[in-house]
Amino acid sequence: MHEDFPAIIKQATGADDIELSEVIQELWSGYGAILRYRLSGTERQTVVVKHVHYPAQIAHPRGWDSARSHLRKLRSYQVETAWYADWSGRCAASCYVPHCLALETRGAETLMVLEDLDASGFSARRESVGEKELVACLHWLANFHASFMGCVPQGLWPQGTYWHLETRPDELAALTDRPLQQAAATIDQLLRESPYQTLVHGDAKLANFCFSPDAKRVAAVDFQYVGGGCGMKDVAYFIGSCLAEGECARQESRLLDCYFGALRQALARLRPTVDASAVEGNWRELFPLAWTDFHRFLKGWSPGHWKLNAYSEKLARRVVQGLGG
Repeated sequence: MHEDFPAIIKQATGADDIELSEVIQELWSGYGAILRYRLSGTERQTVVVKHVHYPAQIAHPRGWDSARSHLRKLRSYQVETAWYADWSGRCAASCYVPHCLALETRGAETLMVLEDLDASGFSARRESVGEKELVACLHWLANFHASFMGCVPQGLWPQGTYWHLETRPDELAALTDRPLQQAAATIDQLLRESPYQTLVHGDAKLANFCFSPDAKRVAAVDFQYVGGGCGMKDVAYFIGSCLAEGECARQESRLLDCYFGALRQALARLRPTVDASAVEGNWRELFPLAWTDFHRFLKGWSPGHWKLNAYSEKLARRVVQGLGG
C-alpha cells in the first residue's frame, strides 16, 4: 500500500490509529484487495478499504489476458471512483450503498475508504436465497432504477454491465453459436434503444448484496460496471445468479411481478412524471433480450459455465428466432 494511504484513512475517519484486521477478499485477476481496518480513538470502530493496485503481470483465471481486458479493468476502477464521488450520495435507504469517506489515487494505486456495512446492520451474506432475499434484492434494484431513471451517466460507463457487446468483441468472436452471434448486434441495439434508460448496477449478482440478519434490508457493493442501460439487464442477471434452471422457469413470472410492483411504487414516489405502465410494458418485452444478451457473453467467455442451462438456451433460441435468426 502506498505510504500516504494509512494517513489518509486516519484523516478520513478521525482515528488516532488503524490496524488491519481482515483481508475480506482479493480483487479479480490480482488487482488488489478489499480490507477491513480496526480504528482506535474515534467513534467509528471499523472501515472497509478497497485498495486497487494494478499488477505488473495480468493473471486472468480463465485466460482472458488481453490488453483490452486490462484497459477495461482500469476503466472500471475509474468508474467506481466516479460513482462514489459523484453519484452514490443520491441513493436513499431503499437502495442502500456504503457511504464513501475518502478517495485517493497515487500512480497505479487507488484507495476507497468506505463505510463498513457489517457495522451498519448488513452483516449477513447469502450463497443461496429464500423468498425474503429475493424480494429484498428485487426491491433494491427497482428503487435503484427508479432513482436514476433518465439520468445521463456522466463519468460512468455509457453502457453499464461488464458484458455488453461493445466491450466484448473477443468473446463474441469466440462464440460458436452462429445464430446467436449474428443476432448479438440487434439484441444490443434493441436494449440500447429502449426509451427508458436508467443506471444499472452492472454486476448485480447475489455475492454483491449484503443483508441484514433477518434479510428484510439489503445493501449493494461493487460499482465497477455501473452505467447507463435498461433495468432488465440487472434483473435478468440477478435472477440467473440466484436460481437454478428449474427455478428460473417456475419463478420468472412471479419475480418480474414483484420487481415491477416495487418499480411502480418507486417511480410514483421518485419520478412521478414518468409513465410507469409504459416503462413496464417496454421492459417486460426486453427481459428475454437482456437474458439472451448475457447468455451470448457467457457462451463465448466460458462455454462450460454452470449458468449455461437448458432454460437459457431455450429462451435465447426463442429470442433469436423472433428476430428472424
